[in-house]
Amino acid sequence: MGNLKEIRTRIASIESTQKITSSMKLVSAAKLRRAQTSIQQLRPYSQKLNEILNDLAEANTGTESLPLFEPRDPEKVIIVVITSNKGLCGAFNANIVKTVTHLIDDQYPQQRDAGNLQLICFGKKGKEQLSKQFPVMLYDEKLLDSPDFTELSAIADDLINRFVNHEVDKVDIVYNQFLNAATQKVTVEHYLPVAPIPTEGKKAANDYIIEPSAEKLLVELIPKILRTQLYKTLSDSIASEHGARMISMTKATDNATEILRDLRLKYNNARQSSITNELIEIVSGANALNG
Repeated sequence: MGNLKEIRTRIASIESTQKITSSMKLVSAAKLRRAQTSIQQLRPYSQKLNEILNDLAEANTGTESLPLFEPRDPEKVIIVVITSNKGLCGAFNANIVKTVTHLIDDQYPQQRDAGNLQLICFGKKGKEQLSKQFPVMLYDEKLLDSPDFTELSAIADDLINRFVNHEVDKVDIVYNQFLNAATQKVTVEHYLPVAPIPTEGKKAANDYIIEPSAEKLLVELIPKILRTQLYKTLSDSIASEHGARMISMTKATDNATEILRDLRLKYNNARQSSITNELIEIVSGANALNG
């Protein structure tokens, strides 16, 4: 009977865990729908901005003279790392940390050794793991729960100002790009200095009459593109996080169902064995009395 009690305790514990994982799956699915709608609506706008950037960059042959286009030796580097505040989303955060570590080892070992490398994190999970190896600054964690374009614009403007003032020579962003509910792609995206971004095989149609000039339009347009790019990467990461958590909780719920099936079978076998032993004892006792 002690074995039966132990099995019953395990069944109750796993049933409780199954309810939690099932609820988390439903919550993540609801949040995923909203985040997916947001990123799908934002991408065409961002894509069109990139096409305009390519057109203007082709029209203006002297883009290198513009501060944000200025190519430099990356002596001082900032890597913006976008992870999550919560766990239980599979390898979502671990893949980002692994990519950042490899990126630093391959491209920025000198900057790391000289103390000219800074990591800026969105999400507590990335900070917790990366701060063991590198100096890390954490942005407001609430931005992952409710991304605000105004606050992100201020962050983008700060990065732009630091680049213009030669406080930093290069900025990269590492995040999970949302492909679909089951697939996220770890992406290293170049942020500063500005370079024309590929537009999925489309050639720039440089047939605009530009007033007053391509250079003045670029000066006005580039900050808007950079703000939108930062907002898009954060929205991509949020949708990816919810997708990863939904898949992870779905697998956890399925695993709990299989474990419960095995435990219930084991419980029924043990209970049947216990009943059989009791019947044998009763029959043996009756036969002894009759004898």
